[in-house]
Amino acid sequence: MGVPEEPRKPEEQRLGPVLRRREQIQPGTTDQRLLDTEGDSEWVHTDPWRVMRIQSEFVEGFGALAELPSAISVFGSARTKPDSPEYEAGVRIGRALVEAGFAVITGGGPGAMEAANKGAREAKGISVGLGIELPFEQGLNPHVDIGVNFRYFFVRKTMFVKYAQGFVVLPGGLGTLDELFEALTLVQTRKVTRFPIVLFGTEYWKGLVDWLRDSVVGGGKASEHDLLLFHVTDDVDEAVTLVTKEVGR
Repeated sequence: MGVPEEPRKPEEQRLGPVLRRREQIQPGTTDQRLLDTEGDSEWVHTDPWRVMRIQSEFVEGFGALAELPSAISVFGSARTKPDSPEYEAGVRIGRALVEAGFAVITGGGPGAMEAANKGAREAKGISVGLGIELPFEQGLNPHVDIGVNFRYFFVRKTMFVKYAQGFVVLPGGLGTLDELFEALTLVQTRKVTRFPIVLFGTEYWKGLVDWLRDSVVGGGKASEHDLLLFHVTDDVDEAVTLVTKEVGR
């Protein structure tokens, strides 16, 4: 059996749109370099690669949600117990929003988020969950019909605002407050327009509202008009009426 001939070095090399000749010819092909599994893998932790991952999350989110009808994002604590009045309020809010013609978007987790998704699904509406990668496993609740999981909080928060016409905020913790103040800032700075924000649960939100009025506005850190950026109610029908009225439905 003969020894195979050594391949002759080509006189020129075409790599996509690039032409290389003489000493500039590179060994191998683009496919070989792509499929070669050996080598340093540190590149997956570099900022240029993260930019590509961030871009892909925006593309996936936009693609999944672009055809949603008018929607309202509902926020609240993942720790809300299924047998609590707050959970039942979340179910009723999800159901009422669907009956008013909205899809329902939540963070996709348990507690108040699950409650709103459950109400939306029971009303045969569109139930959306936008999850987030966390050190502790959470996952999407079983009442989500369209779910997207994100690595980056800021991409996820963009989706909450871009594809919703308003927020209903149930009692919640730091994550809920983060979403609330993000929305308040966007409305105050006119980065978004006609965006109603309804806080559900007057007793829970009373301390925050008092602090905003007495300390923030009272101390000259915000204007009296900023207190009109949100509404507070204990009534499900009023909450839905407020978001419906402000979005012109």
